[in-house]
Amino acid sequence: MDIINQIPELFIDFLITLFLSLLIGFEQRKRRDDEKADKDETDAPSFGTDRTFAFIGIMGFLLYVISPQNLYLFIAGFAVMLVLLGIFYFLKIQRSNSWGLTSILVALITYSIGPILITQPKWLTVLIVVSVLILVERKQYFKQISEKIDIEEFTTLAKFLIVAGVILPILPRDVTIPYISLSPYEIWLTVVIVSAISYLSYLLQTYFFRKSGVLITGLLGGTYSSTATTVIISKRSREVKSGSGVYAASIIFANAMMYLRVLILMFIFNTVLAYKMLPYFGILIVSAAVIGLILYLMKKPQAKDNIQPAHKNPLELKVSLMFAGLFILFSVVTAYTITNYGTSGLDILSFITGFTDIDPFLLNIFQGKYELPMETLGRASLQAIISNNILKSIYILSFAEKVTKIKAGVSMGIITLLTAALAVVVEVM
Repeated sequence: MDIINQIPELFIDFLITLFLSLLIGFEQRKRRDDEKADKDETDAPSFGTDRTFAFIGIMGFLLYVISPQNLYLFIAGFAVMLVLLGIFYFLKIQRSNSWGLTSILVALITYSIGPILITQPKWLTVLIVVSVLILVERKQYFKQISEKIDIEEFTTLAKFLIVAGVILPILPRDVTIPYISLSPYEIWLTVVIVSAISYLSYLLQTYFFRKSGVLITGLLGGTYSSTATTVIISKRSREVKSGSGVYAASIIFANAMMYLRVLILMFIFNTVLAYKMLPYFGILIVSAAVIGLILYLMKKPQAKDNIQPAHKNPLELKVSLMFAGLFILFSVVTAYTITNYGTSGLDILSFITGFTDIDPFLLNIFQGKYELPMETLGRASLQAIISNNILKSIYILSFAEKVTKIKAGVSMGIITLLTAALAVVVEVM
């Protein structure tokens, strides 16, 4: 160990730079050979391979080490590199009409490996090189992904970046809104987290489980709106007139995911309450999953049942603003109810809110600064879920076909009764 400690750090940095540069060069050679084999172009212009990139890495390292204070030599070398690469790029366009910049950009990154390694943590340098290798090597994979993406998805992603990366950072954290004791930052952070869960679920449905069937719709749809998913699947069961249990199972699985989503949000915003409620939600999640599995196995799905219902992107700016407005509204109403009517008022309010969107209410009591026992908050959460389950049962009876209506309706009743029983146990315990 003493011998290793006596090795100059600059020597180790040089060896790492040489190795990483050479690794990039090997990848460039392999990519060039594969492209020539595919296109049968033996005279295609190529900007160096393993040795060339190794020399580029060494040159960047040496020019930085010689003059690290003013970087004159390093900048001069960079300018020379740009001229040479510019000439190569011009000739490449003339000879093969190829406009790709990948090799040139990789060469410039290789030139910068030495300074980055010396001045930054070594993990960052390794991460950069690994990223370069993956991005270059997986060209066809990225092309296939881009072909599957609808152009509107970039607009949707831009909206999410506005919600999470623009609005959230500029909101004040120290200024609290009167009466609800929450800052604008805390309110919008809730919007961001819920939007992120919804957006992730949508992406999984759209691009990774596109042909997976109605069962995956229930599982993933339940992570952002079990109510909307219940309506969609119920209507779909009537359209196809299926006698299998897959639609009923999908609805129950959506409900199981709803319990899981609420528990995750509880852990994010109120860890103490989450640990308190973990056993109860664990029972509900497992029970719903077991019931859903039984329904699925009772009568296997038919071919027409594998058609996945259409799903819509849940991420919209107006939806986020509406959620924020509902969150503030429920914060005011909840604070007023607790202040004037105490626990009994909260019980009534929690049951009523279950017939609307329960997420704003639940998130409010999770992070609201109310002087109430954790048992009371946990019971209020379950009571809101009970009335929400009743609402979903009404949708099932209204929209589903006969078999799904019976199976899903009875199963939802069992889960709701179990939730009610646990709500009583929470208060007693």
